[in-house]
Amino acid sequence: MFPQQGESGPASRCAGGWIADVEASVEQLVFVREDEYTVARMSAEGDAAFVASGRALAGVQPGETLRLTGEWDDHPRFGRRLVVTGCERIVPSTVRAIQLYLGSGLIKGIGPRLAQAVVEHFGETSLTVIDSEPERLREVVNIGPARQAQIVNAWQEQKAIAALMVVLQGFGISPLLAAKIYQVFGADSTEVLRSDPYRLVGQVRGIAFHTADKIALQSGVPARSPQRIKAAILDRLEAAASRDGHCYLTMQALLTRTVGLVDQDEELVRAMVDALAAEFRVVIEDGPVVYAKGLHAREMRLAAELGRIWHAPSTLPMRHFEEDAGLNDDQRAAVTMALTSTVSVLTGGPGSGKSHTVKVVAATVRAMGGTVTLAAPTGKAAKRLSELTGLPAMTIHRMLAHEPDPDALFDETPVQADLVVIDEASMLDLHLATRLCSAIPSGSHLLLVGDGDQLPSIGPGSVLADLLRVEATPRVRLTHVYRQADGSGIIQAAHQIKAGEVPYTPGGGGFWFEEVDDPEAVADRVVHLATEAIPRKQGVDPGQVQVLCPMRKGAAGTVELGRRLQERINPLTVGMAEHWFGASAFRVGDRVMPIRNNYDKGVFNGETGTITVIHQEDRTVEILIDDGDPVTYAFDELDDLTHAYAISVHRSQGSEYPFVVAPIVAESGGIMLRRRLLYTLVTRARSWVVLVGQRKALELAVHRLGHRRNTALSHRLAHLF
Repeated sequence: MFPQQGESGPASRCAGGWIADVEASVEQLVFVREDEYTVARMSAEGDAAFVASGRALAGVQPGETLRLTGEWDDHPRFGRRLVVTGCERIVPSTVRAIQLYLGSGLIKGIGPRLAQAVVEHFGETSLTVIDSEPERLREVVNIGPARQAQIVNAWQEQKAIAALMVVLQGFGISPLLAAKIYQVFGADSTEVLRSDPYRLVGQVRGIAFHTADKIALQSGVPARSPQRIKAAILDRLEAAASRDGHCYLTMQALLTRTVGLVDQDEELVRAMVDALAAEFRVVIEDGPVVYAKGLHAREMRLAAELGRIWHAPSTLPMRHFEEDAGLNDDQRAAVTMALTSTVSVLTGGPGSGKSHTVKVVAATVRAMGGTVTLAAPTGKAAKRLSELTGLPAMTIHRMLAHEPDPDALFDETPVQADLVVIDEASMLDLHLATRLCSAIPSGSHLLLVGDGDQLPSIGPGSVLADLLRVEATPRVRLTHVYRQADGSGIIQAAHQIKAGEVPYTPGGGGFWFEEVDDPEAVADRVVHLATEAIPRKQGVDPGQVQVLCPMRKGAAGTVELGRRLQERINPLTVGMAEHWFGASAFRVGDRVMPIRNNYDKGVFNGETGTITVIHQEDRTVEILIDDGDPVTYAFDELDDLTHAYAISVHRSQGSEYPFVVAPIVAESGGIMLRRRLLYTLVTRARSWVVLVGQRKALELAVHRLGHRRNTALSHRLAHLF
C-alpha cells in the first residue's frame, strides 16, 4: 500500500526558515479547498500535535501516516504550522499509529473498537498479518470468515488506490481521482491509464478531456492520433449538452471548439467527425448539424411519442360538465382545452391560477368517471402541487419507478390514467420527457403546466419551449394574477424582470435589493441575513431561509457560501461524526441534496434531506429524505450529493421557500446572470426575497437574454402535429 517506510528526520535552518522532514499521522482534516489546498492536524510520535498545510497534502485521510517535507512557518492568524512541499504515504510503524490507521474507517469492516482489539493482539505486526497472514485475523474476537473477507478486500483495494495515487501524481494529476478511477476500472485501472486514458472521459466523474489528454500526451500518444481527436469531438458534444443544454452543435461550431481543444487543423477534425458517423457514435443531419448518438435517438423518440399521443383517439369519457363559476375566461378555456386535446400546454406566471385550474380539470375528469395522475419533476414540486390542488401528486420518477432503465424501449405503458398532468414542465429535459411520453398510453391526455419564462431544464433540451414553438400545439396562457396580487413585492418584481425592467423595492414588502459592491462584503452580508438577521426578525429557524446563487465559484458562489453557512448552522462539535470527500465535509445534521437520479435508491435530483448517521466502520452515510425514506450512500458515492446550504438557481426549480437570500455580483463577467435566471430566483420565494449585490450586476441580469438551445424537436413535431 505504501511506497516505503520512513523515519522522522531532523529539522535544519536555512534562509527561509526551519526545513522539516517529519513522520506523522493525520488526526483530522481541518480545511480542504477546491484547488486541493489542505489543512490537517497531525501528530508525531512523542511530539505535540501540529498543523500542516499545502496542496501537497491533497487526498490525505485521517489515520494515514505520512512523511512530510516542508518549512515551518508562523502564521499571523493560525499560529505555527508546517507548510508542506512534499508528502509521501508510509507504513505506520508504531502501535499508536497503526491503531489510528485501522480505527479511522479507511479499512471497511474495522472500527475503533475492533482496531484496538487487533492491535492489542498483534501489536506492531498488525498490518503485516492483514497483508500476509489474513487468516490469523480470526484469532481476534468478533472476526469471523465474513468480517475477515471484508477486511482483506478493503485492504487490497486501499493498496491499489494508494498505488494509483502514485501513478497519477507522476502525471501531475490530482490523487483525489484515484478512488473514482478504481471504482470504475478496478484492477485494470493502471493499465487503462497507460494504454487508453481517453476511456476515462465520460466513464469517471470529474475527469474531462483535458485530464485524460494530459496523461495520454505524457504517455506518448501522438497529438494527431485518431484516438485523441475522436475523444475530443465526443467531449465537445458532451460539454455542449451538459453545460449549455444543446442537443446538437452545428458542424462548424463543433469543428471550431474541437480545433481549439486539440490545436490541430480543421480538415483532420472533420475527417474524424465523419469517421465517428461511420461508427454510428455521432449522427450528422442536414445543416449540417452533429448529434451525439444517444441524444439524436432520444429526440427522435420523443417526437414520435408525442405524435402518437397527439393523433390517438381520446379515451376520456366525455359527458356534460358544469363550468366552475370561479374561473375567468382564460381558465375556462384551459379546462376545455385539457378535456378535448390529447396534448396541451397551460402556462402562466406565479399567482396566475394555474394550480386552481388544474384542480378544476382534475375534478371534472373524475366527475366524468375518468382517472387523473398529477406529477412533477421533483419531490418538492410534487408536494407543492398536492398542497395547492388538494389532490395526490408524485414525482415523474416515482410514477415511472417500475421501469428504471432510461434506455429501455418502453414497450409497456405503465401510466394508466385518462389524464396525466405534469407541473413545472419547464424542468423537463430530453431524457425525462422521453421516458414520460413513452409511458403514456394512446388515448390518454397529457397536460403540461409551467412558466415559460423560467429557466430551462438542467439537462439537454427545451421541451416546453419547443412545444410552444409548434403552431398547432393547443395552449392557454393565464395572465390575471391572483396569488399575492395586492402589494406583493415578489410578484411586482417578477413582472418587472419579465418586462426587462430593473425591479425596485416596493412599499408593500416581499422584495428587497440591498446594494453592496465588494463581492467579499456581499458574501458577509448574505451569511448574516440568512443565519441571523432574517431568522431573528421573522422568528424562524435558519432552515427556513434558502440561499440561492447564480454562480458556483467566487466569494459569493455556492461553494464558498455553502462552506460558510455550514460553519454557522452546523459547525463541527466534539464527538460529531464527520467525513471529508474532496473539498466537502459531511457531518451529521447537514442538509444535503442529491444531484443525480438514483433509481436503485429511489432518490432524484433536486430532493433534499438531512444526514442522520455517519458509519465510519461501514464507510456509509445515512440520509433521511424530506417526505421520504432513509437512504444510504457509500463514502465513494458522495459525489452524488451536494450540500444544500447554498444552491444554484437551477437546482431550486420546482421548489418554493419562505425566505430567499441571493448574492448578485458580476464576478468573472457574471456569465450566469440572465433574465430568466433572475426571474426564476425571485419567484422561488413565498414571503420575502432579498437580493444583495452590485446594481450593475442586477441591471446586467435584467437586460441580458439567454441563448436559445440547439434542438430540432419543434421542427420534428411540426411535421407530426
